[in-house]
Amino acid sequence: MQEPWHQDKWWVSEYNFAPAVREQQQLPEKIIVHDATLRDGEQTPGVVFRMEEKVAIARMLDELGVDRIEAGMPAVSAEDAEAIGEIARAGLKAKIMAFSRAMPADIDRAVACGVWGIILEVPTGYPKLKYQFNWTEDEIIAKSVTAINYAHDRGLYVTFFPFDTTRARMDFLKRLFAEVMRKATPDSIAVVDTTGTATPAAMGYLVREIKKMVSVPLEVHTHNDLGLGTATTLAAVEAGAEVVHGCINGLGERAGNTALEEVLLCLAALYGYRLKVDLSKLAAISMRVAEMAGQPLAGNKPVVGSLPFTREIGLGMEVLQKSPLAIFPFLPETVGKKMEIVMGKKTGKGSVRVKLEEMGRRATEEEIEAIVQRVKELGIAKKGILTQEEFEQVVNDVLGQGGF
Repeated sequence: MQEPWHQDKWWVSEYNFAPAVREQQQLPEKIIVHDATLRDGEQTPGVVFRMEEKVAIARMLDELGVDRIEAGMPAVSAEDAEAIGEIARAGLKAKIMAFSRAMPADIDRAVACGVWGIILEVPTGYPKLKYQFNWTEDEIIAKSVTAINYAHDRGLYVTFFPFDTTRARMDFLKRLFAEVMRKATPDSIAVVDTTGTATPAAMGYLVREIKKMVSVPLEVHTHNDLGLGTATTLAAVEAGAEVVHGCINGLGERAGNTALEEVLLCLAALYGYRLKVDLSKLAAISMRVAEMAGQPLAGNKPVVGSLPFTREIGLGMEVLQKSPLAIFPFLPETVGKKMEIVMGKKTGKGSVRVKLEEMGRRATEEEIEAIVQRVKELGIAKKGILTQEEFEQVVNDVLGQGGF
């Protein structure tokens, strides 16, 4: 019988599901997945998605199975508005949303694009209000109420997006949410860690406090400036947030947004959520988005990088072949990847045996040891791994050009 921590595709810590751990969490029954790659992801410096690329990414996201696609901000350019309209008319299963400031003109643009709903932003962080914007707290409250009602009157679903929430003063948040809930009532509210500066514990605390103030679903939108994007998103879920935001490959301003692929795998493997998403499509969409964005992935990028399933060390190779979950937390096929054995300084006899078998070559123990030694020498000399051609040349040098 399978346990939630030990499935066919993964073997994670059973302590994730310990009663003492789960009792501390207020996990929602269902998670809604919101992708922001086409809006917040494109805010990565130097990244530009053309209209046909945006439509292609939206289709891939829909095939992946996300619930909502934030298709862009119509006010950015005529091409952005056109792309949002194309995506909205594409007959996708995902709900299409646009990003909007608290301005009637922005909301009208979203309506003209034919979207289902909007992400409606206002600033709330104290540093933003003090040094960046000239609005008073009362003006923000008034603008929020007016914009939410204006959008509702035009048939839009409204996610209220008080950005920089994690640096807002609590007394202002209480006033803001009290007035908004009394006078406008958005359909949901996002808790936004715009600068990625909240700890997971702080995020959990803030979500729990805001849930006391409002009666609508909470969403979580975090950034990765201090490497905590995935952790703070999960902390928000543990505190009861029902909607998670993210971008493919963690694209976004500065250090980027929360990487959607990381959050999705964590929700499934570490929490036991049965999501609608097809995790096996993650590697393919990651690669295509990286190509379109012109932003190559780091080799050790979690979940979709090239190194998590690349093995150079020979130790444990037999175990890896027979019981890969003794070494890996999840199988590469889970996310559409494959394991790769590479040759270099750290190669051992086990790795060479596997590679020889793949090549249909046979060797004695002495020949295998000779191959290992040659591979190590070459790996050290080039300060890297051998190409397949280089390894084949080593094998031929030791074994000759024969078939075996």
